[in-house]
Amino acid sequence: MTATVPGRTPAAAPARERAAAPDLAPQELRILVAVEEEKGFTAAATRLDTTQSAVSHAVRACERKLGAVLFERGRHGARPTAAGTRAVAYARRILRLLEAMGPEVRGAAAGGAAGAVTGPLRIAAFRSVAAHLLPPVLARLTARHPGLTPRVRIVREIGRGTAGEVADGRADLGLATLDAGGPPAVPGLVAVRLFEEAYALAHPLGHPAPHGLPLVDWDENCGSYTRDWWDRQDWIPPATIDVEDDTVAVSLVSQGLGMAIMPRTALLGAPPGLAVTDLGPRPPSRHVGYVTTAELAGTAAVRALIRELRELALPEGLTAA
Repeated sequence: MTATVPGRTPAAAPARERAAAPDLAPQELRILVAVEEEKGFTAAATRLDTTQSAVSHAVRACERKLGAVLFERGRHGARPTAAGTRAVAYARRILRLLEAMGPEVRGAAAGGAAGAVTGPLRIAAFRSVAAHLLPPVLARLTARHPGLTPRVRIVREIGRGTAGEVADGRADLGLATLDAGGPPAVPGLVAVRLFEEAYALAHPLGHPAPHGLPLVDWDENCGSYTRDWWDRQDWIPPATIDVEDDTVAVSLVSQGLGMAIMPRTALLGAPPGLAVTDLGPRPPSRHVGYVTTAELAGTAAVRALIRELRELALPEGLTAA
């Protein structure tokens, strides 16, 4: 057995030893996930009802098998290395497939009968879609499959967004903004467009010249789908108020504090005092769809959710892909 020297990667182990190393066991995968999420070996041991030495031994065994240092140890706990981040993402995805195996097998044994789709279903979605479009989808889904337990996490569409949650194994399916015609923002995922939504001008009701109002903006607003259009407009001023949440932007506009350029889903259920005006014959738009992994796309729970998403009745301003 090759000892692990601090500061030296186990990748220096002989190739024969690494190739002959056994696969990681499910409990080892759970330990990697717990250490990453709890940010330390002791906290991971408490979560898993085991000892710190057992966790430390398991992590060293995983590093030996994989040929890479997975965590940086220090006085402040354990932080995943780049290799560790990748390993934990795979660990979550593998554990999710193991969790799905039972319901999948029992469903197959039942011949795919109605109600046979059971178990948890983890969904990541950005706020406006989760608030306005997901509820009727989940209502139909759970009515048809009472054994399903959806879990919805709200994730900001900044950086890797909901796609990152899927890639990292934290979600089975993500509702995401997708670049038109381009690959998924996170490589290795299955991405399918559901609809396109136009942007519109939100402004105080009855204002005679909304284009002259100060701009209220929010962090998720400008992406590749709006940037070119935005750059061509000479009437849009720099943002006077910048907020993190689209509901706050809408509320500020309805109180007369400015105007905002926002996607239609963010304007659904707008408060009194808000007016919505089209941005002309060729407004900016963004594509919204779902992302999942190739392996989870074939599971009964994800397939059932996708069917309901495709049957969604779209509000005005949204066009099916």
